[in-house]
Amino acid sequence: MASRPEIVDVLRAAEHPLAVDLGYGDRPDTAVEMYRRLRHVVADLSLVGLEIDPARVVADHDGVRFARGGFELAGLRPHLVRAYNVLRQYDEDQVVGHWRRMQDALAPGGLIVEGTCDEIGRRCAWILLDADGPRSLTLSWAPRHTDHPSAIAARLPKALIHHNRPGSPIHDLLTAADRCWDVAAPYAPYGPRVRWSHARRALAASGVPCEIPRRRLRDNTLTVPWSFVAPSR
Repeated sequence: MASRPEIVDVLRAAEHPLAVDLGYGDRPDTAVEMYRRLRHVVADLSLVGLEIDPARVVADHDGVRFARGGFELAGLRPHLVRAYNVLRQYDEDQVVGHWRRMQDALAPGGLIVEGTCDEIGRRCAWILLDADGPRSLTLSWAPRHTDHPSAIAARLPKALIHHNRPGSPIHDLLTAADRCWDVAAPYAPYGPRVRWSHARRALAASGVPCEIPRRRLRDNTLTVPWSFVAPSR
């Protein structure tokens, strides 16, 4: 999030930038790390960690405030919401309703990062939303711990995970990413990040509207417009 221009621009434009880590779990580590990383680019940021389970609400510490709250965001008006591994426990037909509750609580111009990751963050997938709806999908994985891009399928957000079947847009994207990854095999001796850089460019050349990062990234990433992967129904 700290490297996404659209997120940083929203936070920097706010008079009193506020971010929320929704559903941080049984440990507040993600909220504290999120605060530390975002403060490097937005020095006056405030962050609140929210948990629906009162037993998980901890005392404020490390500059982060903690409170009880769910998709209504505890009455706050944040400019950024991170909601990771929260919607996986719900049915797919509940997703849009929970999105809407968060969207309605956003400050003007606010953004939501709603996604899923594995236990140690080596494979992540998230949807970027604003008040009008989803804007993009990003897939991200630790280069040395993933054989093919399609391995991210098990971590797709709830809105997509049940649609990963032949003929669907998300399945087509993952299939194309794997194909370009295989084509880029000659670059394997230079490491998986270099190989994926060439694979992603091949993917773009094939007609996939994927974002080409301008700077070197630690993880392999693939970002496409939401309209490119949105389920047909």
